Amino acid sequence: MTEKEELMLDTSDSMTPTDYSCFLKGMDNAGWGMKNRLSRIFNPKTGRTVMLAFDHGSIMATTTGIDSLSASIVPLIHFSDSIICTRGVVRSIVPVSSRKPVCLRFSAGSTELSELNNDSLIDITEALRLNASAIAVTVALGDKQEARMIANLSAAVDAGNRYDIPVMAVVPINHQERDAAYYAMFARVCAENGASIIKTYYTEKNFARVMNNCPVPVIVAGGKKMTEQKALETYCRAISEGAAGIDVGRNVFQSSSPVAMIRSISGIVHDSLFPDDAFRMFRELSGS
Repeated sequence: MTEKEELMLDTSDSMTPTDYSCFLKGMDNAGWGMKNRLSRIFNPKTGRTVMLAFDHGSIMATTTGIDSLSASIVPLIHFSDSIICTRGVVRSIVPVSSRKPVCLRFSAGSTELSELNNDSLIDITEALRLNASAIAVTVALGDKQEARMIANLSAAVDAGNRYDIPVMAVVPINHQERDAAYYAMFARVCAENGASIIKTYYTEKNFARVMNNCPVPVIVAGGKKMTEQKALETYCRAISEGAAGIDVGRNVFQSSSPVAMIRSISGIVHDSLFPDDAFRMFRELSGS
């Protein structure tokens, strides 16, 4: 037997196959199933994702742009890498032929009509029935229900770990005006409690503090409606400063040209377009 053949038969611990490592920060020691689900959400070539968010109706009144989900959202799903929505919307409007990974909204209990309160989790079997690639839980640090929400996150992580389903911790929509110190604490606390993905907001100042303080991937929420140029500039900065993706809703489905907008965002996320190039792409695709 040649030396090469002997090496091929060697199964010692010193030979660790690189195929088992993960392209995402902090995920090397995750199980195969979790890595596989994460590789659906995040493009393995770039390590990033464009996540289309249309879970707004679970907490807000009818939102402009998603009055008719079938008409406004279904055409956009094709241009995303992944989607985040509720179980009701998955069943009612997401095509069964869709191959886009679903990040399932996993906690519910409060609307914009009240303060955050006593959110509860749905059953993990719902995530399995819907073939979810991840589950999303809201965590509001500093609120009266903080302890309950951290407990929810921990329970979701326990449930997800039983089936290798990653958990995304989501900062509340009404916390968009917080600063980098808050988001850095949010990201770190949620990661320490087992979240595999963090969804937070971008800050004009000190966003590096958020990134450097977090051991798992951070996705930036699209936020309130901005002009297309302003939104693209913001997302460019977020990606250039280390964000692993953009979770975008209103700045796509409320855009004057939603398809052009999501394609331009994808250019930023996966092709590292500069702001001027991304806005030029938007104008060309939209015919404006």
